[in-house]
Amino acid sequence: MNWYVICTRPKWELKTYETLLDRNIEAYCPTYIAVRQWSDRKKKVRVPFFNGYIFVRLKEAERNRVFDIHGVIRFLFWQGKAAQVRNEELDLMKDYLNNGQSVAPKAEHLTVGEQVTFTRGALKDRDAIIEEISNKQVLLVLPALGYKITARMADLMI
Repeated sequence: MNWYVICTRPKWELKTYETLLDRNIEAYCPTYIAVRQWSDRKKKVRVPFFNGYIFVRLKEAERNRVFDIHGVIRFLFWQGKAAQVRNEELDLMKDYLNNGQSVAPKAEHLTVGEQVTFTRGALKDRDAIIEEISNKQVLLVLPALGYKITARMADLMI
């Protein structure tokens, strides 16, 4: 069985994820808790890390089962085939997200295009390239894994 990436309707990731689980389809939708501000209150809500995407584990012949579920739009395709995520990559992502490890590249003055190496956490000794820097966050590209992740400036080791 392979892990595939499905695209969902906007803001339907969690509903679709719950329905997948109810139908005995192995799925993974990484989330985090965010504080949202309304005019009269603040509330903690569960938010998906990847807007519009859910990972599902299916046999190739069973891929069409997900289209019976409301909220599923299509599979994500890469080079003409349904995108597959290797077990090791998904396990690495799960470890990183579930353990709450902070990203810690070692750099004194961060510049776009600079290569950094993680010094701790699930991504220890992995190389990344800085793609974008904002006031509080850095967007890092992990070329070996084909992923982009965001690190908070407060979590960076200087």
